[in-house]
Amino acid sequence: MITYRQIIEEDIPDLFSIRIATWDNENGAEELEALGINPKSVSDRLRLDHAGWIAFSDNVPVGFSMANRSTGELWVIAVLPEFEGQGIGKTLIHQAEAWLFSHGWETIWLTTSTDENYRAVGFYRHLGWSDWKIDIDRFMRKTNLRKSI
Repeated sequence: MITYRQIIEEDIPDLFSIRIATWDNENGAEELEALGINPKSVSDRLRLDHAGWIAFSDNVPVGFSMANRSTGELWVIAVLPEFEGQGIGKTLIHQAEAWLFSHGWETIWLTTSTDENYRAVGFYRHLGWSDWKIDIDRFMRKTNLRKSI
C-alpha cells in the first residue's frame, strides 16, 4: 500500500537516498553538494519557502516531490525505479502543483533535460506541462486551469 505525507526534517536522509538512486549518476552526492544541495540547505529551504511530500510503500520511502513557493518552481520529483508506473510520481507532482497554486501562482515552472528522449519530458507533458524555453536546460510551465475558468 502506498501512503503519502508532507516531508519533515527527519526525512532528509531518505530524500538524498532516493534522489541519488534515481539520478543515473554515480557522482550524485558530490554533484548535489557542488550545487549547494546538502542536508542543511534542504532543511533551511523547508523552513523558509519549500514544502514537499514523500511516498511510502509499506513504511519504506520510495519517492518525493518538493516545490518553492517563492518562485513557483517544482523543484524536484523522484521515484525509485522499481516503483515507477504505479502513479506515485503523478500523485507527488499533483500535491506540489496544488500547493504552489494555493500560494497564488497562476503559472508554475520546472527545469529538466533538453533531450527530447528523456523520460521525464514525456511524463511532464502527459501531466499538462509545456515547453517554455530551452537553453542549457529545458524550462517547462503549467498554468492553473481552475483559476482561468
